[in-house]
Amino acid sequence: MTDEITILIADDHPIVRQGLRQTIEEDRRLRVVAEASDGEQAVAAVAAHLPQITIPDVDMPVMNGFDAARAIRKQGLVTEIVFLTMHRDENIFNEAIDLGAKGFVLKDSALTDIIECVKTVAAAQHYASHALTSFLINRSRRAIGLPERQPSIADLTPTERRVLKLIAENLTTKEIGEQLFISPRTVEKHRENICQKLELQGSHSLLKFALSHKSDLL
Repeated sequence: MTDEITILIADDHPIVRQGLRQTIEEDRRLRVVAEASDGEQAVAAVAAHLPQITIPDVDMPVMNGFDAARAIRKQGLVTEIVFLTMHRDENIFNEAIDLGAKGFVLKDSALTDIIECVKTVAAAQHYASHALTSFLINRSRRAIGLPERQPSIADLTPTERRVLKLIAENLTTKEIGEQLFISPRTVEKHRENICQKLELQGSHSLLKFALSHKSDLL
């Protein structure tokens, strides 16, 4: 078939390779032309078979998926890379895209995502598992110079704002409770919620934030 899409799968787990092959080849347009169990084998297999799409696991023995992709590019081999991984890590995702990968698929959703991914990449578009949509959005925002949204006082409830204002006045948990007619335990819960919403770690960072934004809490 002239519109056939050829694919190479590289993963050190035979069961993963078998599952992907069976799923992929359920579509008659897709054909797995080779498999590899490590990164070094993957590079050699790409050179031998010239698949349109190569699907390497990020974590492989001998040579990991990223190093294999670099070797493929260095040799001038033309194949689109779709990384397979168990890591939901934005830094790993960005490194993959920086290496020129067109796809990034999580292993726990690979059997449901892989056919859509292959067809999307074959159509010269990028694809990422749906659970990683936020990574693509963040990357797109950075690419056009839009700052990522930072948590702010506006995210707090009126009660949390009052608690933060009293923290800025150096009141203790007990004193804050007395002023707001709530228990110290409830005050501590508000403090925890404020730290979570503002992405602050520890009581000292909360006090520092409160003092630096004291004028905003009037």
